[in-house]
Amino acid sequence: MAYVPVAFILAGMTAYTVLAGADLGAGLWTLLAVGGSAAARRIRDEARHAMGPVWEANHVWLIFVLVIAWTAYPVAYGSITSTLAAPLLIAAIGIIFRGAAYALRGALDESRFAEYLFALSSVLTPFALGTAVGAIAIGRVPVGNALGNPVTSWLNPACVLIGALAVVFSGYLAAVYLAADSLRQSKATDEVAGAGGALASAFRRRALAAGLVCGALALAGLLVMRRSGLNLTHGVALGLVCVSAVAGLATLLLCWWNRFELARVTAALAVAAVVVGWAAGQAPRLLPGLTVVQAAAGRSTLVALIVAVACGAVVLVPSLGLLYSLFLRGRLDTSEHEANVSVGVSVEEGAGGPGRGRALAPGTRVRVWGVAAVAGLVAGTGLLVFADANWVHLVGVLCLVVCAVGVFLLAAPGGA
Repeated sequence: MAYVPVAFILAGMTAYTVLAGADLGAGLWTLLAVGGSAAARRIRDEARHAMGPVWEANHVWLIFVLVIAWTAYPVAYGSITSTLAAPLLIAAIGIIFRGAAYALRGALDESRFAEYLFALSSVLTPFALGTAVGAIAIGRVPVGNALGNPVTSWLNPACVLIGALAVVFSGYLAAVYLAADSLRQSKATDEVAGAGGALASAFRRRALAAGLVCGALALAGLLVMRRSGLNLTHGVALGLVCVSAVAGLATLLLCWWNRFELARVTAALAVAAVVVGWAAGQAPRLLPGLTVVQAAAGRSTLVALIVAVACGAVVLVPSLGLLYSLFLRGRLDTSEHEANVSVGVSVEEGAGGPGRGRALAPGTRVRVWGVAAVAGLVAGTGLLVFADANWVHLVGVLCLVVCAVGVFLLAAPGGA
């Protein structure tokens, strides 16, 4: 029973890597699409458009992994989060800034600040998470509260290589997915030979280049990880490494032949095999001197956890399945141009069009609600943390509500 939560964690990590990794990789291509040319703008627009319906849902898997690890293996979880507090904090900040930049891009279109913040956060987050995984894999996290070195435990050659591999994996998945999405849209609009086809070709080239870089880094990673204490060249781990290599080669061939829908599957398989292969190579060790069985919580806790996951899956799995199926069939498509037009119409109405009863101009509205959101966050956090009286806590909660309302109105410019 001690290994059942491990299966849940691996499933969640695989889903997060394959799904959220592609979203993070979309930010990488946004960062690299520099300049004001029409081609660069189309790449940035497609990267933002493709992740729109699913980017929030994908983070469910990260929360799922953290909750399972915390509940099922509390000692190991405490050791990991205390020693690796720095990279985990960096990843959390990256996720927050990335989400805020994406949500507020409509209110900040006059500058490229939000776009650059989104892109840089999309690169920083997988790198930080990759270094944390590398530190666990090579045994740099000792059992105990903050007993590992807070810097060298994750900033060392092996961990930096894994972090770089996580970034490249994300870009690789994103390029394959975006090529498929671009080709599907071009066929739906009869633009295969026009801008839509050119966009698919651009992501095809990026997928091929990223796939080659992934292969080179993965091969280097095998050698570096073996020297650092994790051998993936024997047993089940070696079999999964071979599966990843074959799937990666198949993805390159399918991208070369413009078979992107099938390439999506093989690309996801290549990355998923790496994640499971790492776990197979490390088993049964969880941390140095601590096996999975030793780290597991009591039987009653594990039983309750398994029952809770089973009950939650009844709601979560069909919901996410419906979301992804609608997304892959193009039912949720809304082009970036249409979104910008709708935002523009809403702003014009707020300024004096059909809805001219509003009191604030768009620029004033952004400033007012921006100040209100920041003030509500600071005041609410301070009152809840440093005060003891119940009525003060109530005021703090109201301040946080003001912050939430301000952020919501900024994210929906037409609604304020």
